[in-house]
This record gives sequence, structure tokens and C-alpha cells, in this order.
Amino acid sequence: MDKKNFAFDRTNFILLAIGMIIVVAGFILMSGPGSTDTQYNPDIFSVRRIKVAPVVCLAGFVSIIYAIIHKPKGRKIEEE
Repeated sequence: MDKKNFAFDRTNFILLAIGMIIVVAGFILMSGPGSTDTQYNPDIFSVRRIKVAPVVCLAGFVSIIYAIIHKPKGRKIEEE
């Protein structure tokens, strides 16, 4: 299989990997202990879990979309 027949270039895969790492980091920021029936944990409403982590996940998803749409420079589509 010829290299020019691939849909993505090496740059696209690197950008995809970076985006996925950002999304995973956002989900890690959202994680933490929860509240139970007997004990209330106010940490579930922290700024990190409510505001920062969703923005980080959104940035990761946007970067993944950019990685999919990105067209490497110097690549031309040839008709057969």
C-alpha cells in the first residue's frame, strides 16, 4: 500500500494523541471522592471539578476535531 493513500499523515496522528491526552487529563481532574448517604463531601462542588475540568475536556475535543480536519502542507489530492 502506497503512503499517499493514507487519510492521515504522521502530524495528524500526533495531534490526535495530544488531544486524547488532554481529554484524559480533563477526566482525571473531574475524578475524586464522592458523597455518601451518611457523609457529605463539599469537594464535589469544587472549582476544579465544576469549571476547570470541563473546559480542559472541551479543549481536548476541539483539538481532536482540528487533528481530524488538519490537512498537511504539501499534500495534493490526485485523481486516478
